[in-house]
Amino acid sequence: MIHQLRIYEIFEHNKAAFHVRFRDHAARIMRTRYGFRIVAMWESRFGEQTEFVYVLEWPDEAAKTAGWAAFMADAEWTEIKRVTHAEHGLMVGQIEDRLLTPVDYSPVAGRSLLALDR
Repeated sequence: MIHQLRIYEIFEHNKAAFHVRFRDHAARIMRTRYGFRIVAMWESRFGEQTEFVYVLEWPDEAAKTAGWAAFMADAEWTEIKRVTHAEHGLMVGQIEDRLLTPVDYSPVAGRSLLALDR
């Protein structure tokens, strides 16, 4: 089990539109078509910058790579990005992407974070 940390720079002037797009479109397409397992999502401030932060869970790196390739090629997602960009302008600035592999002494080593509350 691996986890992926994604950090997006988002902008105050169209932050609400970003959240609508992610909640109603990106997350839906990710989950229902490509097997993304979204663990949690947050909004953060880093200095003057607003960030959208989320963690994904994958069985392995190959599944992560295949899931992202399929999602980025999705025709509906491409059209949603085109329309929202035309209406609201650039919605995401810098993106940080980190693969998180637990150390052997981590409390979550080999376990799903989604199953911790069960």
